[in-house]
Order: sequence, then structure tokens, then C-alpha cells
Amino acid sequence: MDPGAEDSGPREPSSSSSKPAETPTSEAPLPPTITSPAASASSSSSQPSRYESQKRRDWNTFLQYLKNHNPPLTLARCSGAHVIEFLKYLDQFGKTKVHSQGCPYFGLPNPPAPCACPLCQAWGSLDALIGRLRAAYEENGGRPESNPFATRAVRIYLREVRESQAKARGIPYEKKKRKRQTTAASSSASASTAGESSTSVTRTGGETHEGSGSGV
Repeated sequence: MDPGAEDSGPREPSSSSSKPAETPTSEAPLPPTITSPAASASSSSSQPSRYESQKRRDWNTFLQYLKNHNPPLTLARCSGAHVIEFLKYLDQFGKTKVHSQGCPYFGLPNPPAPCACPLCQAWGSLDALIGRLRAAYEENGGRPESNPFATRAVRIYLREVRESQAKARGIPYEKKKRKRQTTAASSSASASTAGESSTSVTRTGGETHEGSGSGV
């Protein structure tokens, strides 16, 4: 018998059996792992940030203060004077020691012993609080031109608190910023003078001469 005839017989069912062999390869393309980062990102974006959470708590605290005010105040009738009263009200919850002028530690940044001076809110905390409340007021439907947290009286009060606490605690806020600017300017000036001195060295006739600023 011809061996080619025996091989030609089983080749026809092999083509029909190849169809179910292709199905498992087409059924396993990609697992749903690509959608997991998007789901985690959506869940993280739904959670408010630390700033937004703090701003919401500050806004609720201020609204509660207006409700407990005597007489009660509405947000529409709130002015810069009421905001200043709110800031003074928060001093009882402060943790910053502010020395009075009669205290022997007045003006000392690190007093050697405790004193009877009261605790107040630090200027930095009040300034950040006003910034959050100013943003929350406009986010809750308030108009920028009628924002009580952006009045001139509030800005003047914060400036007075900063200056008084700087004298009482011996911490000059403005001088710290100036020192950083002067140190940066001195370092840049020293670097420029070093560059000029290195470029002023010339060689004439095998001898080295250092050039001065006057050209002599």
C-alpha cells in the first residue's frame, strides 16, 4: 500500500479539530487589572485633602460662633469687627505664651522660667485661619466685595498682632526674612568676586600678574 494514502486520511479531521484548539487562546486576552488604578484614583480623589477638611471645620466653628453670639448674628450681617471679636475669642484656646510689658521675660525668645502671662493664638495660626475662612466664605455663596474676612480692619488687626507678638516674644518675623535675603545676596556676591579674581589673572612674558579693579 501507498503510505501517502494512509497520511491523507487523517488530515481532514485534523483541520476540523483545530477549531476548538483556537478557542482557549481567544478567551484569555487581558485580565481586568488596568481598571484597578483608575478605581483607586477615584476613591482617593473622593476623599478631601487636609486643607479642605480643616477649612470645613473652621467654617463650621465660625457659624456656630455666630449662632451663640449675643445677640445671634447672621452671616449676611457679619462685618470685620465681628471677625476680630471671633479672633479674640479664640485666644482662650491658644498655646503661645505672649509676655506682657511688665513681665521680666518681655522680649526674650527663650525665657529661663515660667511666668503668669496668658496664652494666646499665635499670629501665624490666625493668619492661616483668616485665609481659610476667606476662601470658605466665597465658596459658600458669599460675594468677594462683601467678604468680612478680607476687610481692611482685619488686615490691620493681624498686623498689630504680629508686631506685638514679635516684641513680646523676641521673634522678629520680618528680620528673619531679611536675613535670608542678605545671606543669599552675600553668597552670590562672593561667588561673583571669586569669578572676577580668577579671570583677572594674566600671563605676560612668563610672569603672572594679578589685575586690580582700577586696571593698574
